[in-house]
Amino acid sequence: MRLETFFEKFDQFADAPDAVAKMRELILELAVQGMLIKPSSTPEQHREWIAFRAEINDPTIGNDAAQPPPFEIPEHWKWSVLNKVADCRAAAKVSPESIGDREWVLDLEDIDGTTGQITQFATFAERRSLSTKAAFEPGDVLYGKLRPYLNKVVIAAKPGFCTTEIIPLRPAAFLLPEFLRFYLRSLTFLRYTAEKGYGMKMPRLGTKDLEAAEIPVPPPTDQKRIVAKVDELMALCDRLEAKQKERETQHTALARASLSRFGDAPTPANLNLLFHKSYTIPPADLRKSILTLAVQGKLVPQDPNDEDASRLLEKIRVAKATAQKGQRSQLAESNNSGVPASAPYELPIGWVWTVLGEVQIFTNGYAFKSEDYRESGIGIVRMGELGSNGEIDESNMKYVPEEIAQSLPDPFRIKPGDLLMGMSGSIGKLAINRSAKTYLLNQRVGRLEPVLIEKSYLHVFLKTVEQHYLEIAFGMAIKNLSTKQINETAFPLPPLAEQRRIVARVDQLMALVDGLETQLAASRTTATNLLEAIVSELTNKTH
Repeated sequence: MRLETFFEKFDQFADAPDAVAKMRELILELAVQGMLIKPSSTPEQHREWIAFRAEINDPTIGNDAAQPPPFEIPEHWKWSVLNKVADCRAAAKVSPESIGDREWVLDLEDIDGTTGQITQFATFAERRSLSTKAAFEPGDVLYGKLRPYLNKVVIAAKPGFCTTEIIPLRPAAFLLPEFLRFYLRSLTFLRYTAEKGYGMKMPRLGTKDLEAAEIPVPPPTDQKRIVAKVDELMALCDRLEAKQKERETQHTALARASLSRFGDAPTPANLNLLFHKSYTIPPADLRKSILTLAVQGKLVPQDPNDEDASRLLEKIRVAKATAQKGQRSQLAESNNSGVPASAPYELPIGWVWTVLGEVQIFTNGYAFKSEDYRESGIGIVRMGELGSNGEIDESNMKYVPEEIAQSLPDPFRIKPGDLLMGMSGSIGKLAINRSAKTYLLNQRVGRLEPVLIEKSYLHVFLKTVEQHYLEIAFGMAIKNLSTKQINETAFPLPPLAEQRRIVARVDQLMALVDGLETQLAASRTTATNLLEAIVSELTNKTH
């Protein structure tokens, strides 16, 4: 496959993560392997080649070495090592006292590793750095040795000073700075730095390993042609990236308009707009919109034959008072005011505002002692057991003996189907006990037991207030939520029959979103596989 075909097929793999970035990587890799241009063949170029090979000839390296080089190169190129073609120690160390206020001072943060461009120019007066610097000259290739995978490599356009985490390399006369920069940013060299780098948290490449790195060196004529070709292709990548961003901006505007339209009128016609093929709404945004509309009474039509929610609330109060008889107040706390401080939005006819403490019995967990933990027994649900999939995760569960479990009041037992909420750290995180097991409730994990309302509707509502709980949580290092704050949460109560219709509609729409998410994942996988196949075909060509 030709590289031009690769660009022509861009739309087929544009959905792959970082598609344009991978195209840039491919261009550099093909460039340093000699695959972007045809071999030199004129008599003049042949004479240049002979002189060039004699200039850097070294029988101990590259083509003549015992170890095979990283890849094959055209026959008129030469493998060398970096300290043969560039001076890695040419930059003088300079104390900050000798740097003028107007001098350019370059830090790693000034280099964009993605584009390989300098993002800002700062003077010494602006930086006032007290550390020793390295002086560089125009044409020096500035290599960021700290965390080499960030790919911070630029060419100095004017003299200046840089942090010692940047190594100025001064190429020999026969090596273009642009070609050296291409190689230092190539995937081949990144693999080398990953192998030779040292340090865990802040890996870096040592100067000796940098000097010992193998590098393919084309004759100067080829270098010039390669630089011109890379510039041409990178400009094409820029245009593709701009086109992609423009398309994403348009899609985002369409997606927001469709969500807004569905929010104002959640009709079947407007629902179809959410799943339109011309653009994609992020599944997370769809789920959030569906849940919000559900608790605002906009997802299903109201039925005048439903029992009014105010009558349901009266029944709940009676049932709750009966259920709480005999329970200690610290095990099941509630707020019986029944009226929130303010109504967040207008409710449909037949609904009523109340507070969460009116419609459920909330139980905070028991403070188990670590010395009581065992490897088996009755499982304890702590914050860590509230799994990311909304179920109880037993992978790191602690247990206590049966006799301890039997000594605890019934409210501390988690029964099948119980709804749980995190009150510390992972504020508002939800989980349901979907197994047939009984567990024990640990401190800072709450259980919400609905009274005469649909548990699934309560679950839907709790998913909509997670951000609210994060905002009102208290504490510095670890955020916490109190039982009082939970019980005083404003709660929109629909008629019982409508609660069931809402839950059924939510389940139906969430299934559609799950399907969309699966399709998007499949589309990204297909695009990624196609991109990888094309890259593999292009980079595995023989010369």
